[in-house]
Amino acid sequence: MFKPIDSALQVTDFLLQIKAIKLQPNQPFTWASGIKAPIYCDNRKILSYPKIRTYIRQEITKTLSDNFGKPDVIAGVATGGIPLGILVAQEFGLPFIYIRPASKSHGLENKIEGVLEEGQSVIVIEDLVSTGGSSLKAVNAIRDAGCTVKGMIAIFTYGLAESVENFKEAKCQLITLTDYETLIQKAADTSYISASDIKSLKDWRKDPKNWNPS
Repeated sequence: MFKPIDSALQVTDFLLQIKAIKLQPNQPFTWASGIKAPIYCDNRKILSYPKIRTYIRQEITKTLSDNFGKPDVIAGVATGGIPLGILVAQEFGLPFIYIRPASKSHGLENKIEGVLEEGQSVIVIEDLVSTGGSSLKAVNAIRDAGCTVKGMIAIFTYGLAESVENFKEAKCQLITLTDYETLIQKAADTSYISASDIKSLKDWRKDPKNWNPS
């Protein structure tokens, strides 16, 4: 699920403007997983642009209020969800925690940083969802602590079939400010990419592991 189209297009426009999203069908990026992709997304760039940062914060805050109601705690997924989560928690005057991808190997060996009490309700903030694996590890850590996850809000999702299935299986509602389909629409409308590039982008989303850019 994602935001109304006008808002989604505005968010997409901002991401393209500051090159938080880059599209290179003919010179694909290699993700950490080894997958070749015509797109690379680094939403942390938003933090360097106060106007865009404010707009994103306001959209996440409104999305949270409209869809979930006020939780007890805001959680950010390390690392991209941490600054966004702090901004949202500050807006609501709520406690903030963040979840590491794995427990620390020293000290208290925490996976959850901050104060989280059993029985509390939590909204999770993420910057980007690909397969959903790392995002849902954070959800599971919160549930393992005896708390309720009301849902997750992210800026962008590739909308991969794997991620849709993962969130469905985890029974976690995900709402994003924009998504891959909106990105393609915006890029096409503004002539950011060519017709052949659009086909390549759509082909990748159907089968990213076996996508061939040639």
